[in-house]
Amino acid sequence: MFDLKIVGRKTAPILYQCEPDKLILYALSIGCGTDELEFLFEKNLKAFPTFAAIPCYWPYDALMANVGLNMPTVLHAEEKMVFHKPIPISGAIYTTACCRSVYDKGDSGAIIDIETETKDASGEVLFNTYIVIIDLSAGNFGGERGPKPQRNDPPQDVAPDFRVEQSTQQTQAALYRLNADKHPLHIDPEYAMRSGFRRPILHGLGTMGFAARAVVQSVCAGDPGRLKSISARFTDAVFPGETLITEGWHIGQGKYVTRTTTQDGRLVLGNASAEVTA
Repeated sequence: MFDLKIVGRKTAPILYQCEPDKLILYALSIGCGTDELEFLFEKNLKAFPTFAAIPCYWPYDALMANVGLNMPTVLHAEEKMVFHKPIPISGAIYTTACCRSVYDKGDSGAIIDIETETKDASGEVLFNTYIVIIDLSAGNFGGERGPKPQRNDPPQDVAPDFRVEQSTQQTQAALYRLNADKHPLHIDPEYAMRSGFRRPILHGLGTMGFAARAVVQSVCAGDPGRLKSISARFTDAVFPGETLITEGWHIGQGKYVTRTTTQDGRLVLGNASAEVTA
């Protein structure tokens, strides 16, 4: 039985130690190549913004421990990251996680909204993440249905302002899992088959990292500091080795509606957006 007392619960700050090798591993795991050397070489190293997903892994686990999730029916549905300051190359940062709400979607399950906040050692906020989890088996508990989700659809019959094709490698999920998330779905063929997939799949946050790279390359002139937020709904699986195609439409004031598909046209990141500064 899912524990509804989780609403409002907040973890203590959990330490994560930033190190150059961790930042470089992450950059490699989202496809950065030697034409993006600032993310791969200690000399003038920068943290890619969506590295923000990694320090949040342990606070999320601490928050959700022993709340009665039925793990085989749990989906990571959506993620939003908001960036305030560059992530330090080395040093301690601290993340708290809080459950903001749980909504009852009946036969479609329970939707759990989680927010994390990460600060540097001086107490300055570096970034926030907003995570939406669905437990397909936890609906019909008599709770509020919650608001309708906001739509971020590309404008009809309008060509995108940018389009980027990116190849993933057969080893992409095996590499990404070394950041934090070692769920067997991303490495074990037998587990993937039992979960309904023909083979292991890439982490949704890995796909999101590829999409963020497309935005930074296309509309930020390669400057990661100009990316202020990115969000997406995880709509389908990506299999390592597939090609990702990210497109974006400028809707004004540095805001873009984006979408990411595979080479065969499957939508894998939908209801997506990014915001950049000039």
